[in-house]
Amino acid sequence: MRTVVFDAPPATSAAHAWMPSSPCGSGCIDSIDQVGPARVAARLAGVAGLLLSYPIAHALTPRGKRAPLQRGYARLLLGSIGLRLRVVDNRVTAEERGVVDEGDATLAPAGFGAAGRGVLIVTGHISWTDIVALASVQPLGFVARADMLDWPMIGKLAELMRVIPIERESLRQLPGVVAAVGARLAAGERIGVFPEGTTWCGRAYGSMRPALLQAAVDTGTPVQPVRLRYLDRHGVPCTVPAFVGVDTFGSSAGRVLRSRGMVAEVVLEPVLEPGPDRRELARRCEAVVRGTASPRHETTEWIEAGHTRVQDPSVATVAPEVRRPRRMLRGRRNTAAVR
Repeated sequence: MRTVVFDAPPATSAAHAWMPSSPCGSGCIDSIDQVGPARVAARLAGVAGLLLSYPIAHALTPRGKRAPLQRGYARLLLGSIGLRLRVVDNRVTAEERGVVDEGDATLAPAGFGAAGRGVLIVTGHISWTDIVALASVQPLGFVARADMLDWPMIGKLAELMRVIPIERESLRQLPGVVAAVGARLAAGERIGVFPEGTTWCGRAYGSMRPALLQAAVDTGTPVQPVRLRYLDRHGVPCTVPAFVGVDTFGSSAGRVLRSRGMVAEVVLEPVLEPGPDRRELARRCEAVVRGTASPRHETTEWIEAGHTRVQDPSVATVAPEVRRPRRMLRGRRNTAAVR
């Protein structure tokens, strides 16, 4: 198959110099087997039923028994949008290690941490489906884009999950978000963060920004690194769920609902102690989540993404004065908006 290369420099319209951006776009999205219109309609009906019934079930369930309810609904929702859950626990010994698929009764112990003990869950960010996949393992709160609260149906669910909203365009709000995360960690909650600050396609990825990790440093909270990826029915990494480029929530959701046989794989890596330095913690988390011992931008300014090659924006951000001249590449320019 012919390889197409997209020359996609970082966006220049960011609200501030440190605002994360991703050059991933429509060229990163794979093709995949699809279900028919009847199955899509059935999935939509299932999603609508779950999202409409959950607020009622939540209100009727005693506070102490809501965790199993939330996890059960998240797993049903994940199945309704066409994804199967697969959990791999790498925190145990080789003899104990196993793979747990959706429906297995042993899935509950393979959670992020014991009840009542704060844990900061750190992973890469691919799609809105990340939240559903992680909540299917164990209920947790999230730091997520503020406009998610306005999305149809999903917004109400995010509100009930006590999402901590963040406006990426506003640096002034960041200390307040870090404080809110720290307070909830200190109260014994599990909070998920996406330190890349924006979505990538799942093959390409961005650097983990340290700001939100300060909450774990301040509170001495352990950090649970998670490798999250999506696979097609043949077990091959798949970018179909990626929420990138010019995607709207509707276009991304439609693509997921039409897919056949996708798996959300959640790999739990050994827990890290936060230490005193958030930047060093970010580097450790990135090494574990990416499976590399050193930041990739020290060796290359390009990231392979399937049939696409995109520029790593961290190179231009960290050392613009030594950046090599842009190479002449064949192919069209990817003009998709970045997130």
